[in-house]
Amino acid sequence: MTAIGIALDDRDRASLDGAHGPAMQFAMRLVLAAAEILGARSLVSVTFAHIDACFYSGEAHVDFAQYLLAHGARLAIPAWTNNGVVSLADPDIRPEASDPQTVMGARKLMQLYERLGCKPVWTCAPYQLPGGPRYGDHIVAGESNAVSFYNSVIGARTNKYGDYLDVACALIGKAPYAGLHLDEERRGDILIRTDAIPDDWKNDNIFYHLLGHYAGQFSGRRIPVISGLPPQKTMDSLKALSAAAATSGGVAMWHAQGITPEAKTLDHAFQGGAPGAILELTSALLAKARQDLTSAADGPLDMVALGTPHFSLTEFERLMPFIDGRRLKPGLAFYISTSRHVRHEAATRGWLGDLEKFGATVIADTCTYYSPAVRRCRGHIMTNSAKWAYYAPGMLGVEVSFGSLAECVESAVRGEVWRDPRLWTNGLP
Repeated sequence: MTAIGIALDDRDRASLDGAHGPAMQFAMRLVLAAAEILGARSLVSVTFAHIDACFYSGEAHVDFAQYLLAHGARLAIPAWTNNGVVSLADPDIRPEASDPQTVMGARKLMQLYERLGCKPVWTCAPYQLPGGPRYGDHIVAGESNAVSFYNSVIGARTNKYGDYLDVACALIGKAPYAGLHLDEERRGDILIRTDAIPDDWKNDNIFYHLLGHYAGQFSGRRIPVISGLPPQKTMDSLKALSAAAATSGGVAMWHAQGITPEAKTLDHAFQGGAPGAILELTSALLAKARQDLTSAADGPLDMVALGTPHFSLTEFERLMPFIDGRRLKPGLAFYISTSRHVRHEAATRGWLGDLEKFGATVIADTCTYYSPAVRRCRGHIMTNSAKWAYYAPGMLGVEVSFGSLAECVESAVRGEVWRDPRLWTNGLP
């Protein structure tokens, strides 16, 4: 037994005693320290990890990964990588000259995690790839939208694991049995009703970005339960909701009545209890959410940014009719961030060639709201991502207009912000 009363198996005890080397000993100590902080009485075996510590935030990240490799650390479970600050597939997108230390350090760190044994998927949306975790699996994830999506949409179980703890859990194959790993901690806290929102609005992806943004603000770290959503044709809207709620709040899990696995009914989502608060979502609240995400007045544009989280194959499919036979306004940049896997699938369908003719650049491995800025990222930028709109002004010092996918494409063609009258008239926000 350990000092905090957690029973360890022989492998755990050997790691704690240093039999597997100082790196594994450190990992075991870190997991046990986290368990003590979280009040866990035991550890739970995990089957998958999505590693965030491969995202460069300073030389300490490089030192940590080098320490693990130098002392023979080995992953106990499959581990996939989050996206990086730079792109290994498209190195010119964020030139080394823009910030040599960050760019070189980020590239080195990504290579170190490949050597450690991580699967180099380099995506913030790992749930778009085949072979990931399933309902009921206990996993480890650190990227906020992935944590929210895995818990809410897939029904896997993870807390939000910070850098280094995510790697430590992947090394020993266990995590503190606390928080969202526990049934009782996954109970809904508050109810958000969407009955007042017209059905045609709910069928546009922009609604889920705005809903997620407001849900995050209202919920904080509580678990919201959302009622009144229509059946989902793709996972894209649920991705948008997950990302926005995790960005504007600390929402690591949410339920949607009749849609997500643990919310077949409201009673199911609240585990037989009652909501602590009830919110009626209105058009005015959606309008406020759009205002929150728009820092610029409508006018001429310098860039459009799509794909935060990474663009899915079905999003590419939805984008293609909007660009058919059209051309980007000369001088304007148009970036789409996605994973290597999805970009390859889009290429096999011939879509990348059409996007190049339109004037778009499709990049993999990274995202465009990070500093240092990607090439031509400046001035007034339009995005259909609540997460991008939330972070970019502070990260990059740019002005942002938030809009729907159709608005982003039409604005890119015109060279200035265009608003869809179907969305923003007739008493709608």
